[in-house]
Formats: sequence, C-alpha cells, structure tokens
Amino acid sequence: MNAFRFTHLDHCTILITDVQKSRKFYGETLGLKEVAPPKEFDFAALWYELGGQFLHLLLKPQPDSVSSRHFCLHVSDAAAAKAHCLERGLAIEETVKISAARRFFVRDPDGNRVELLEWERPYAPETDGRFSA
Repeated sequence: MNAFRFTHLDHCTILITDVQKSRKFYGETLGLKEVAPPKEFDFAALWYELGGQFLHLLLKPQPDSVSSRHFCLHVSDAAAAKAHCLERGLAIEETVKISAARRFFVRDPDGNRVELLEWERPYAPETDGRFSA
C-alpha cells in the first residue's frame, strides 16, 4: 500500500505559440476564467481555473504535434456548447457516441484537441465499459 493517495487531477498543460490567439480562444471563445500564474515564473504561461483544477498553457516557439491527444472539459449542456462553438466559427469534430455521454471535439489555434462532454448519467464501468486485450 502506498504511503499517499491520489486525490484528483490537478492540472493539464498544453503548448501554445501565440498568447493573444490562445487568450482569445480559451478566455473569450470558450469563456474560461484566466487566473494569474505563480509570480515566480520567468516564462510566459496562461492559467485557467476549472472549478478546482487548472489548465496551463505554456508559450513555446513550435506547436505540439497535431494528434488525437486531448483534454476534456465537462459542460452542463453539450448541445448549447456545440451551438456556441459553431456560432464562433469553430470546426466541430464528431466522434464515437459513448454510453451516457454527449461529446464532440474542437481544436485551439495551435491544433490542440479539446473535448467538450456532457454526462447524461454517471458512467458505470461495470456495464458501460470493457477492457481491451
């Protein structure tokens, strides 16, 4: 048994190449609340508060490779979130329907994949899930 336990995911970090474009996408388009990063940082970083967890954006000269990697933002209404994204000109990436959830993906200005998901009911691994071989 470990002498410690994991309590929750604290933050997710992604790479960005343009602070203003990213600030507009995450703050204005998605409506996330920006908070000040630690004063000790001597590099460009944007932090967004997500109800006790955080999204960290680190400025780098090159974007990360475009892939299926992603982080997921829980929303209260996936249909409203999709309409909001479409109204702002974001391309919607549809995906496989999973048990008890409505979801879709968008990409930020650097190609980072963001899932927006609404649980219709709590996920039940015993009946909704399966392990891969």
